[in-house]
Parts: sequence; C-alpha cells; structure tokens
Amino acid sequence: MKDMNEIINYCKQYGFIFPGSEIYGGLSNSFDYGTLGRELKNNIKEAWTKKFINEEINNYSLDSAIIMNPEVWVASGHVASFADPLIDCKSCKSRHRADKLIEDFTKGEETGDGWSNEKLEAYIKENNIVCPKCGKSDFTPIRKFNLLFETHIGVTEDAKSKAYLRGETAQGIFVNFVNVQRSMRAKVPFGIGQIGKAFRNEITPGNFIFRTREFEQMELEFFCKPGTDLEWFEYYKNQCLNFLYNTIGLSKENLRYRDHAKEELAFYSKATTDIEYKFPMGFGELWGIADRTDYDLSVHMNHSGEDLRYLDPETNEKYLPYVIEPSVGVDRLLLATLCESLTTEKLENEDRLILKIKPYLAPYKIAVLPLIKKVHADKAVEVYKELSKSFVCTYDETANIGKRYRREDAIGTPWCITVDDETLNNNTVTIRDRDTMEQVTLKLDEVKDYIAKKLEY
Repeated sequence: MKDMNEIINYCKQYGFIFPGSEIYGGLSNSFDYGTLGRELKNNIKEAWTKKFINEEINNYSLDSAIIMNPEVWVASGHVASFADPLIDCKSCKSRHRADKLIEDFTKGEETGDGWSNEKLEAYIKENNIVCPKCGKSDFTPIRKFNLLFETHIGVTEDAKSKAYLRGETAQGIFVNFVNVQRSMRAKVPFGIGQIGKAFRNEITPGNFIFRTREFEQMELEFFCKPGTDLEWFEYYKNQCLNFLYNTIGLSKENLRYRDHAKEELAFYSKATTDIEYKFPMGFGELWGIADRTDYDLSVHMNHSGEDLRYLDPETNEKYLPYVIEPSVGVDRLLLATLCESLTTEKLENEDRLILKIKPYLAPYKIAVLPLIKKVHADKAVEVYKELSKSFVCTYDETANIGKRYRREDAIGTPWCITVDDETLNNNTVTIRDRDTMEQVTLKLDEVKDYIAKKLEY
C-alpha cells in the first residue's frame, strides 16, 4: 500500500484532487475534485445507488435541502450536544480533539467514542499522550465545541435569522418520513436513502480527504417494525461489507468490523458497528451501521407536534418504526478505493504504475488513441465521438503509443482503442486490456457491445 503522501501527490498529478483555493495559499483541509476525481466520485455514488436503492424493492431516494428550519437541529439534539471534545496544548497553544489524540496514539484500537471528558482526560494523562506538534504532555481541561456551521437567512444577522448548514443528511430523511411514505405508498419495512453534502466545523481535520469540514455522505435510513430491528441490523451489516468486497473491490484483509461496546453506544442505540479500513495511517472508520430505535422520529414528533406514526394496514396498529442507519462518506470511500487500487507492477524493463480499479468505477472507460497523429487522427476523432455517446471516453494523440498506454494504466482506464492503418482499410481497431495488456482486434460495429458486456456488474 502507498503512503499518504504518495496518494496525495498522485491525486494532484493526474487530476483527481487538488488543494482548494491553491493560488491564494489554500484553505485548511479544503479540496477540489478534478476531472478524474469527479468521475470516480460519481461512479462510486452510482454504484451505491444501484446497490442500496435500485436493487432493493422497498427503498426510495430523496434529495433534501442543505439549509432547513433551525428547529430541525434543535429537535435532533445537534444544537445542544453536537460537539467535539476540544483540548489545547499549554506549551505550543495548538488545538486538538482529545478523542483523536487517543485514536492516533492507539493506532485506531481505541477511539474515545462515547467517553466522558473525565475518562478522556484520565486516559491521556495515564498513557502520557503527547502533543503531536511539540511533543509535550501538558493540556488544558476538555471543553465542548459545537460542530454545526451557523449561517443567516435574510439581510440582518440577528437571532431570528440564524440557520445552520446541515451536519448530516439523515435529518432531511426523518422530517420527510411521512411525505415519502404516503407519496410512494410505502409499507414498513422500507428505506429512504440520499447522497449529499454535509458540513462540520472540525477543529482537527486531517489525513487528506479522510476528515474534512465539507464532505459528502451516502446515508440510508431503513424503517422497520420494532422487534425486527436487530435482524435488519445484521442484514445491512452484511450488505455493506459485501458491497465493499464485491462492488468496490476492497480486500478482506484491509477491512474489519468494530462492534461498539455497551458503554460506547449512544443512549438511543441498541447496536452500532463500524466497518473500518486499513488506510496508510492505520485502521479508520469507513462505514457506520447503527440501530437507532425510534429515537429520531420520536424527537421530531414531540418537537414539531406532528404525528409521525405509521399505520400498519394489516393490524390497524399505529407505531413509530425503528431505524437502521448505514452511513458512509463518499470521500473516505474514494480514498479507500485509491489506496487499495494504486499499485506498481514490475515489468522486464520498467515499473508500471497502474490503478487496478473495477472497470465500472474507472473515470474513463475507453481511451481512443491514433497510432500516428498525422495519418490516423481524423478517424480516431470519429471513433471517439461515436463511442462517447455510450461511454465516458478520453482521446490522446501526444507522445508515442507506449507512453500513452502507461498514462491510461496510471489513471485506471480499462481499455485503450488504437486506430491504425487497419482501421482505415477495413474498419477494425485494436483493443488493449489494462490489467493483462493483451490485445484483441474487433470490427468497429462490435466495440460497443464488447465494452458494455464487460462493464456489467
């Protein structure tokens, strides 16, 4: 596996991810997705939607607003208690999250999740955990720092105009539970999923895109009858892990479950499991699956005064469904995909950098390459225009054909199509496979079906 600096340099060099606002000196942990990063991100989101929405007969999609009525966040508890345990180094004045210091010190074996301030402070003192900036162990007492980004609606900045950027996408689902259930005529059990941006005013973001203040989530809230919730919890634990293995292509040795101990659980949770991935800096949370009971619908029903209970058409019983929540960050999943797939192969005369990514996740599916620019470019452009109606393609006519192959290997393009004299004479092209480097010759009118079949998943 590459180290994080190699991943960061790779992402910038090949157009996946750039430092945000770079020409102005950047902004701490702000990143822009380049051409290839945007395509990869979209393909990951499409794969998640296919697996967790389209292929699940009882699941539906939603795209809720980023700025909602501030009472949503009062009801959910975010305004009062959505906070990080903040600690300062007395020596160098640097600021840290206490739980993050513990997580880094133990290489992910302890995370501090659910610990009281007293327990966090005691662990840091007993284990002589030092400041990563200056190496001293002299910290202030822990204080809480709210993570919600405040904003204002309208022309005056007074208390009445205060609003928040959403700290998670889940609350948009909970407040629309009745709308989706009625409009889709959905029967429990069913799920509502959405993909969207969330914002958290993190004090110590870091490790590239692993932890940022602006990030994208893929969240599913699955509503089920009380008493069946633990069965559905196990179902989604397995579904999420299988998705990571089979669809994304992460290896089993780099993934593990971390079941939360009883003392770690949120007060409303019956069970929580994190799927962790072995990033270059150690194991870190990739996907969280939680049994949230009826807590979320309950607090919104009580705070809003609206009846959010579900009427069971078979028993005529009214109840608040329990919720199973599998939640994964798009950015972290993209980072895990790059860490897993980027490798260097030893060839006879050179090393080959290759992004061995699943073909359907690859930013470009096809690279169209004229063998000789002066002779074959016009026909190659024609081939590109036709294939780009069906697939995301790229076109490259610079440097020799070997160097162009190597660049496409490095960015994960599964197939290179070379246009040469045979194309001009008898309408055939050569298709080179990224992983095997083997080549086949096909008629142009056979190419679309050939690629489409290989992209099935």
